[in-house]
Amino acid sequence: MSAPPVVDLPIEDERLAQDLATGMAAVEKLLRSSVESEDAFVTEASKHLIEAGGKRFRTLMLLLAAQFGDSSAPGVVPGAVVIELTHLGSLYHDDVMDEAPVRRGSPSANARWDNTVAILTGDYLFAQASDILADLGPELIRIQAQTFSRLVQGQIRETIGPRDGEDPIAHYLGVLADKTGSLIAASGRFGALLSGAPADVEERLSRACEAIGVAWQLGDDLLDVASSGAESGKTPGTDLREGIKTLPVLYALASGEASRLGELLSGPVADENVDEALTLLRAHPAMGQARAELESWVDRARTDISGLPDIPARSAFLVLCDYVVERSG
Repeated sequence: MSAPPVVDLPIEDERLAQDLATGMAAVEKLLRSSVESEDAFVTEASKHLIEAGGKRFRTLMLLLAAQFGDSSAPGVVPGAVVIELTHLGSLYHDDVMDEAPVRRGSPSANARWDNTVAILTGDYLFAQASDILADLGPELIRIQAQTFSRLVQGQIRETIGPRDGEDPIAHYLGVLADKTGSLIAASGRFGALLSGAPADVEERLSRACEAIGVAWQLGDDLLDVASSGAESGKTPGTDLREGIKTLPVLYALASGEASRLGELLSGPVADENVDEALTLLRAHPAMGQARAELESWVDRARTDISGLPDIPARSAFLVLCDYVVERSG
């Protein structure tokens, strides 16, 4: 079975490219077999999002991190499957909370079946991840537990919103670090630990991967405003329609201007006003501020990556940093 589409990252080193391709294929094979159940419906529901595809971004980060040790170590592929199952399980739950009808171009599990099935399927994936994790040792179990705690706390903080007196921008960035960055940081840490990389390399990879994860999400924020549908693969202004206050919106609102844009951004933007809101937001300094914030996270990642051993994987991580900036427009 071939590996699914991944981030279109140019890898100049042929051996590294082959190692990554082999690793991705192995992860995909184990990922699918790990959700097999004696109950055909459980298997069908569990494979629903796996078969919908995805970038397997976290797997890529873990496999790159494993290059700093023994990338063929027996725990590397199972570790990547643990990370992917955790991510996929969280998506089933996210779609219920967001009442999302579509995920990765296909009907979401809650839309295809119902919320109960979606929630229980997510729980099943978490259980399967724990089963695999039990063979990887107590240190990995502890990291996974701490990561999952951050992920859930980030979701809770997002749901509740900023507290009275809390800076909405700082709150938003904290949510991204917990909800998105934590699992990507764990990908880097898992790859380093399972391959036997040195402790200082593990710490650098964890920090760098978290920063890249936050930057990637900030890039999505910018793409929702700046890109055409053909460029981004999703309808521009989706977040505006849903009333999601992403970083450009928060910066625009923080400017305190009594303007038409501020009026439009005060809540979900009606379909007939989305084009106007996009035009005004694209011309607002908030876009430059959001881009600067993205670049600051990428710079943090570059600082840690630059201190890693000079092997092809380090170059690949630096290329990934450039890619995260470039994809945002």
